[in-house]
Amino acid sequence: MQVSEMTAKMADGDGFIAALDQSGGSTPKALKGYGIEDDAWSTEEEMFGLIHAMRSRIISSPVFTGEKVIGAILFKRTMDGAVDGVPTPAALIAKGIVPFIKIDKGLEDEANGVQMMKPMPTLDALLDRASALGVFGTKERSVIHSANAQGIAAVVKQQFEIGEQVIAHGMMPIIEPEVNIKSETRAECDAILAAEILKCLDALDEDKKVMLKLSLPVVPGTFDALVDHPKVLRVVALSGGYSRDEACVELAKNKGIIASFSRALLNDLRATMSDAEFDAALSEAIEAIYKGSTQKVDAAAAA
Repeated sequence: MQVSEMTAKMADGDGFIAALDQSGGSTPKALKGYGIEDDAWSTEEEMFGLIHAMRSRIISSPVFTGEKVIGAILFKRTMDGAVDGVPTPAALIAKGIVPFIKIDKGLEDEANGVQMMKPMPTLDALLDRASALGVFGTKERSVIHSANAQGIAAVVKQQFEIGEQVIAHGMMPIIEPEVNIKSETRAECDAILAAEILKCLDALDEDKKVMLKLSLPVVPGTFDALVDHPKVLRVVALSGGYSRDEACVELAKNKGIIASFSRALLNDLRATMSDAEFDAALSEAIEAIYKGSTQKVDAAAAA
């Protein structure tokens, strides 16, 4: 796939983006969910080797194809690794799946109701390496915990500044200001966030576009103006702690938004499964998430 083909697939493709980018502190939790306990490794390298083996098994599965999985977000170690002897981004592209790379280095402590991204002093070098490997875009995550207008504005500003840096390298940024679904002010967070993103989109140069990765809103349709904005290539949603069933139900209520799920995709996979069992469980997850991404319902009727 050329960049133009990847862009078209992201803009109009039927399907969803698989989030295979657990890193750092989230890796042991992801491995435990896969049935591998902490005592299975003694070094960080061994730990990352186990998570790469899990991701390789997913990517090489015959049910994991570009027909329904149109993109995949990778951790940088996964990007630099290989699947069946082929560099991971190339292995995805061969299946018709557009590769992205997670670029943030984690979160700052909470202040003003939000967690900003930590500094990324080596980002330019990472973007150069990713681009050379054929990676189409990036993803960076912040978290919003409460409806603090100043904090949310700061998160969005930082996200778009990093997005501009990504665009300068010829890549597509996925801007992810996640709203904590356990927040007591979720609906207010959603509304403030939508307004702040619209401000930044309107200020973006005419020839620039971004993607957005957002928590599923309390009120379906809250992000319609973002979906329809000419400077947004696609809006995707994270599962954010919902079960797969819950996430897919909420996703189906939001027109134009597709999934970018991690836990909801991987939750039923286990290291001890036979290949047939593994592929069947993965296929079931893919089908459910694909349906929520492509078969929309009337939110009022579903209420």
